Amino acid sequence: MSGSRQLATPQGHDRIDRAETGIGVDQLQDLMQSFNSTAERLHATHEALNNQVQTLEHELAEANDQLRRSQQLAALGEMAAGIAHEIRNPLGSIQLYAQILVEELDDRPDSLAVCQKIGTAVRGLDAIVRDVLQFARNTSVQTEPLTVGAIVDRVLQDAEGLLAMHSARVERDIPADDLVIAADPTLMVQAIGNIVRNAVESMEAAPEADRVVRLESRLLRRLRVEGDRRPIVSIGIADRGCGIPEDLVHRLFNPFFTTRPTGTGLGLAIAHRVVDAHDGDIVVAPREGGGSIFEVHVPVLELRGALVETGELEE
Repeated sequence: MSGSRQLATPQGHDRIDRAETGIGVDQLQDLMQSFNSTAERLHATHEALNNQVQTLEHELAEANDQLRRSQQLAALGEMAAGIAHEIRNPLGSIQLYAQILVEELDDRPDSLAVCQKIGTAVRGLDAIVRDVLQFARNTSVQTEPLTVGAIVDRVLQDAEGLLAMHSARVERDIPADDLVIAADPTLMVQAIGNIVRNAVESMEAAPEADRVVRLESRLLRRLRVEGDRRPIVSIGIADRGCGIPEDLVHRLFNPFFTTRPTGTGLGLAIAHRVVDAHDGDIVVAPREGGGSIFEVHVPVLELRGALVETGELEE
């Protein structure tokens, strides 16, 4: 056997090498291709895992921001409640004395006019105090199953006078009408109504043809810390107003903060507390072409009909 190996030709060497290794050139090429294919799949999996981790980190950071904001607003609410109660008592006295003077100054029109102005100012202050107390109170929700469509119907019914006053109209696109959420009807209608009011009033300087508030809803699935995705409904309120500077968005739901020359800035703060009490949140983004979009996200209680279209939560 040893002699035959020494006398082997190069071609014989090739046969012996293959016999010793058990792998031919074609097999080696197949092996390399398989290795490259496996490496590519591992790389793609690694990229997908990295993207998933980044998504989780982003959503966790947003959840922490929401929690901190809720805690800060709760602390502000307690402080505001104390101040409002201290103001309300002397304010009631001023209103009573102004009314007494009005009744006694029928024959002195100049003084009567001054007292009437005092009464008007006091009523305005009392309205602010009521808003402060409403914001400050513990938002205890009494939920019941409600469809998104039923809530939007009530919001638009309440907003009829506001829309007429500002020569504005509504475009409604609610394909998720049949989605059922657990909501306090009074509080949820008030919260969405406050956002609609904010949208309408933001368009005061816009041409009348552009004063359109667009309401739309869609079904989304939000990734939770537990790793699963829960269905949520997004109720979008879009306007063609002046928009909100990016550096001010984080202050938008603070009480008494407003970008307009009038208003108390409590409407959006109250809306935030109500939605937060429903285990939801509000997202604000600029609207393409000008204006803003507010999205109210609330967990879905029940799916009705054949609505199965879902999507990822757009941030």
